[in-house]
Amino acid sequence: MAISTPTAPVGVSAAGQGHKRIGKISVNKIFLVLSYAWIVLVVLAALVPGLLTRGNPLDLDPDNVLLAPGVGGLLGTDQYGRSVLTLLIYGARTAIIIGLAATAIGLVIGTVIGLAAGYVGGVVDMVIGRVLDILMSFPGVLMALIITAALGATTGNLILAVGIAAIPQFARVMRGQTIAVRSKLYIEAARASGFSNRRIIFGHVLPNAVAPIVVLATVTVGVSIVAAASLSFLGLGPRSDIPDWGQLLAMGQPYLSAAWWISTFSGVALTITVIAVSLIGDSVSDAMEKG
Repeated sequence: MAISTPTAPVGVSAAGQGHKRIGKISVNKIFLVLSYAWIVLVVLAALVPGLLTRGNPLDLDPDNVLLAPGVGGLLGTDQYGRSVLTLLIYGARTAIIIGLAATAIGLVIGTVIGLAAGYVGGVVDMVIGRVLDILMSFPGVLMALIITAALGATTGNLILAVGIAAIPQFARVMRGQTIAVRSKLYIEAARASGFSNRRIIFGHVLPNAVAPIVVLATVTVGVSIVAAASLSFLGLGPRSDIPDWGQLLAMGQPYLSAAWWISTFSGVALTITVIAVSLIGDSVSDAMEKG
């Protein structure tokens, strides 16, 4: 005689799955809201740092060097007596400027190259494709390191180097999207109607191929901030009188055992910013897929 195994009621099982799904959605929304809040705070620090701190990041105080958090302010002081919190707040401006400017360079130039390769095709596509393959064989940070070392360590050169390193990714994505879009029936209809190539590219191809580029741009902002901080850590970043998170990481390295807070808080700020940008990029990608 077969013994049947008791099963949970269908309503209970569905309710349990619903609670799990709701719990997952709630956690994701919480992290996303926190990400937006953090980015707003970073942007606010970049635009109007005076609202968040009254200190001057360039003021030296030899009587209050290497003070621990609490004693020397909320996040302590560095080896020159400067407030770590003030340095972080003013360093946000450098991070945001480099991240956005480098991404803009990669986006604009990469999009133009990808459109040309994907739409024209033939020899042009083959040559551009081989060049992109060669460039993408180099890690982005290594390419930026080579460019910055050759041009010199300035903020402008750092932006240019990180931006150039981002071009191959944008070009590759746009090329693939352009190839996919150019075979659509509405593109053939536009050609049959006598539309110029310029009108077809900017009126039909680009608007329908731009969605992945927007997502990539969002993520690239965080990647560019990390790349710039890495180069700044190696001494190829802004001048010493310009607050910068990577520079602060490097300055605190010799004092890790005695003053851990100098490098730790700058590293935490950098990490949270990159994670927040990545989460926002994921949300943008999900929104575009649903749309």
